[in-house]
Amino acid sequence: MGDFLLGPFNDNEFLRLSLMASVLVACTCAVAGTFVVLRGLAFVGDALAHGVVPGVATATLLGVSGVLGAGVGAVVMMFGVGVVSRRYRMSSDTSIGLLFVGMLALGVIINSRSRSFSGDITTILFGEVLGVSGADLLWQFGALTAVCAIAWVCRRPFLLLSVDEGLAQTSGFSVRRYHNMMLGMVALTVVASFQTVGTLLVIGMLIAPAATGALFASRVSTVMLTASGVGIVSSYIGLLLSYHADLAAGASIVLVAVLIFTLCAIVVEVRRWQNHRKDIHHDHEQPHIHAQVHL
Repeated sequence: MGDFLLGPFNDNEFLRLSLMASVLVACTCAVAGTFVVLRGLAFVGDALAHGVVPGVATATLLGVSGVLGAGVGAVVMMFGVGVVSRRYRMSSDTSIGLLFVGMLALGVIINSRSRSFSGDITTILFGEVLGVSGADLLWQFGALTAVCAIAWVCRRPFLLLSVDEGLAQTSGFSVRRYHNMMLGMVALTVVASFQTVGTLLVIGMLIAPAATGALFASRVSTVMLTASGVGIVSSYIGLLLSYHADLAAGASIVLVAVLIFTLCAIVVEVRRWQNHRKDIHHDHEQPHIHAQVHL
C-alpha cells in the first residue's frame, strides 16, 4: 500500500517537482479564489484565464517567456474590460463576454501560425504539470508570497467589497481602486498558475477549493485554510491517479477538487435535511405537550 501511495513520488523526481508546484498553485489559488467566490468574480476569473492566451501565443512565436506574454495579456484584458464598461455604458458581463471570446479567438489564430500549433495550444490550455523545473517553483513561490501580501494588506476593503460595495464606500475605501487590486491579484494568480494547470483549468483551482471552504467556514481565514487543504489533497490524489491510470495530470487534479466539493455539498444537504426534520418533529411535539399542560 505504501508503494502505491508514496512510491511514485519517491521514485520519480519529475512527479515530486510536479507535486511541489501543484501545492504552491493550490495555496495561491486558495487565497485569490476565496475572494473570487465571495465577491462573485467567477466569470471574470474565467475571462482572465482565457485572456492570457493571445499573450502566451505571441510569446511562444517570438521565443520569449510565456509568463511575460501571459502578464501582458492579463493587463490588456483588464484594461479592455474597464474601457468598454465605462466608455460605452455596457454591463460588466457584456464587456467581459466580448473580450473573453475575442481574446481566446485571437490566441488560437496567433497560435495557428506556429508549426507545432496542436502541441502549443494544448500546453497553454491544459498546462504541463509534469514538466515543471526548479525555476518554475521559485516563480510560483514568489507569486504566492505576492498574492498573500496583497490579500493581507487589503483584507478589510476586500471583505467589505465582498459583502456590499456601498458598505465599502461608506467606510472610506475606493470601490474602483480595490476592485481593480482584487482583479490584479486574480490576474497574478492566473499568470503564475497557467504553466502548471493551464489556462483552461486554473479557474477550477480558483473556484472549487474555495467554494468547498465556503460551505463550512464563516471566516475568510478559515475559508482560505480549508481551500488550501482541499487544493493540496486534490493535487496529491490527482497526480497519483494520473500516474497509475495514465490520465492527464492537470485535469485529474481539477476533477478531484470538483468531486471533493460535490461530496461536501452532499454532506451539507444531508445535514440540512436532518435539521429540517428535527425542526418539524419538534414543532409537531410542541402543541401536544402544551395540550397536556393545559389539561
